[in-house]
Amino acid sequence: MESTNRRCLCMLCLMALLLSSCTVSYKFNGASIDYTTTKTIQIDNFPIRSAYVWAPMQSIFQNRLTDVYSNQTKLRQVKKNGDLQLAGEIVAFDQFNKGISSDGYSSQVQLKMTVNVRFVNNKKHTDDFERQFSATSEYDASQQLNAVQEELVTQMTRDIVDQIFNATVANW
Repeated sequence: MESTNRRCLCMLCLMALLLSSCTVSYKFNGASIDYTTTKTIQIDNFPIRSAYVWAPMQSIFQNRLTDVYSNQTKLRQVKKNGDLQLAGEIVAFDQFNKGISSDGYSSQVQLKMTVNVRFVNNKKHTDDFERQFSATSEYDASQQLNAVQEELVTQMTRDIVDQIFNATVANW
């Protein structure tokens, strides 16, 4: 009987220890910037240059892009002559049939958003690039695009901005 009580007590102590133990988490979104030399960033407007245009997409993208650099770096945003410069345009916003149902009609639709980015690092020009970043999202074909468009554009924007951030200041 006493050994059973000891086991229960040991189990309770072990559970209490596990529940109160510290957790370690890593976040891979931090910037690796030398703030002694790089202090400012210039983020130009990214106009829509795609064949299909949904007007709110530009402001959703622009706000997310500026917010990420504001929240995850110490860089001061300036209108011109930034140490880092981001410019570009939204070059594609397309939808494709992704899946076909047994009746021969589309069952899944995929949206794809592509942004062309020109990055200039005036402190280290070897980091300069021009590159396209894309993200996709899917929705059920029984839904109307205008019913899911804002949510899907927000999701794709989040993905693209993370890619841009990682390519420009996170050195991934």
